[in-house]
Amino acid sequence: MSLANGRAYLAIPGPSVMPDAVLQAMHRPSPNIYEGELHDLTYSLFPDLKSIAGTAHNVAIYIGNGHAAWEAALANVLNRGDTVLVLATGRFCVGWGEMATGLGVNVQTIDYGDKDSVDLDQLATTLRADTDHKIKAVLAVHVDTSTSVKNDVPGMRHVLDMVEHPALLMVDCIASFGCDRFEMDAWGVDVMVTACQKGLMTPAGISFVYFNEKANAARGDCVTGYWDWRPRINPEVYYMNFYGTAPTHHLYGLRAALDMILAEGIEAVWARHATLAQAVWAAFDVWSVPGGIGLNIADPEHRSHAVTSCFAESPEGDRLRNWCEHQAGLTLGIGLGRTPADAYFRIGHMGHVNAHMIMGVLGTIEAGLKALDIPHGDGALSAAATVIAKATRGGA
Repeated sequence: MSLANGRAYLAIPGPSVMPDAVLQAMHRPSPNIYEGELHDLTYSLFPDLKSIAGTAHNVAIYIGNGHAAWEAALANVLNRGDTVLVLATGRFCVGWGEMATGLGVNVQTIDYGDKDSVDLDQLATTLRADTDHKIKAVLAVHVDTSTSVKNDVPGMRHVLDMVEHPALLMVDCIASFGCDRFEMDAWGVDVMVTACQKGLMTPAGISFVYFNEKANAARGDCVTGYWDWRPRINPEVYYMNFYGTAPTHHLYGLRAALDMILAEGIEAVWARHATLAQAVWAAFDVWSVPGGIGLNIADPEHRSHAVTSCFAESPEGDRLRNWCEHQAGLTLGIGLGRTPADAYFRIGHMGHVNAHMIMGVLGTIEAGLKALDIPHGDGALSAAATVIAKATRGGA
C-alpha cells in the first residue's frame, strides 16, 4: 500500500511549485510575435524585474537555464586570460568557476567547504595581496542551492571598497531571488544572475542577467553575438530582446508571477519566506538528536530562507527521501554535490508556498522518521506551529 496517490507536492529547491495563475496564463495559443500584445507584455516585464531586484540599471532576458545566465555574465565582461576570484561555498559557485575556465579565464578559488559562508577577513587579505589588480571579478553565490548557505553580499562590497579593489562583484541569485532579501544597487552588486524557476514561480527555461554601467563598460573578448547583452537592452527591433524568437509562453507565465509578487509586496514576500524557513528550522532543532537528522548550516544568520540542506546518517537521507516520495507523495531534493550523497537531502521552501504546505512537509517528514525508525526528538510540529502562530498573532 502507498499513501502517495493524490496531488503530489514537489518540495525540491527548484523548479518550485507553479501557481495556477501562472499555468493558466500559459495555457493559450501561440501569439503574434511581430507586433501587438506580446510586445506590450514583454516591455512591461523589465521595470518590474528591476523593481524586485532593487536596481535602476539593466536586465537582459536569456532563453536558457541559470547556466546560460552564468555564461552570458562572464562572456560580457571578461577577456581570455583574465583572472577571477571564486568564493566557493558549495557546488554552484564551483560550477560558475568551471565555466569561466572553459572560456579561457584564469580561476583563483577560495573554498570555504560545504558548511560555512564566505570569510570576509580572508577575502580582504586575498584582495590586498592582488596589488596589480589582476583579479577582474569576484564571483559569489548569494545562496548556494546545494548547501543552503547564505553569504553576506553587502559585506563583500564593503571589503572591495575598503581595500580599494576595482574588481566587479558578480553574484548568483538563482536560488535566492524573490525569497531572500536582495538589493542590487544598495548592496553595490555590479552583475547579478538569476532564473525563473524558483522564487519567480515560472517553468524552467528563461534566465536573467542584471548589470550596471561599470559592468557594461568592461566589454570583454569572450562575448559572441548571441550572448551580447547590449543589443538586448537597446533593441532596434523586437526580436533582438531574445536574439531570435521570443519564449512566448514563458513570458505570459512570468507576467502572472510578477503580478502575484507585486500584489503581495516584495517586503511581505521576504517576510513570508523568513517565517516559513524559521518554522522548518524550529522543527529540526527538536528533531536533531545523535544519530538522527540535522541542519547543514549551524548559524541561522547564514541559512537561506529559500532552501534548507539537511543530513542524516548514511544512507538514511536517501531512505527518508524515498519514503516521503513513494509513500506520501512528497518529493524532497537530493543531496546534490555532497558526500556521502545518500546522507543529505534538501527542502525547497521557495516561491508559491504557505504555512499549511510547510506544515504538511514537516508532518510528512516526521511520519517518515517514525516509519523508518530514524532517531528524532518529539515536539517538532508544535515548535514549527509556534513560529507560525507568533508571526501571525493578531492577524485576521
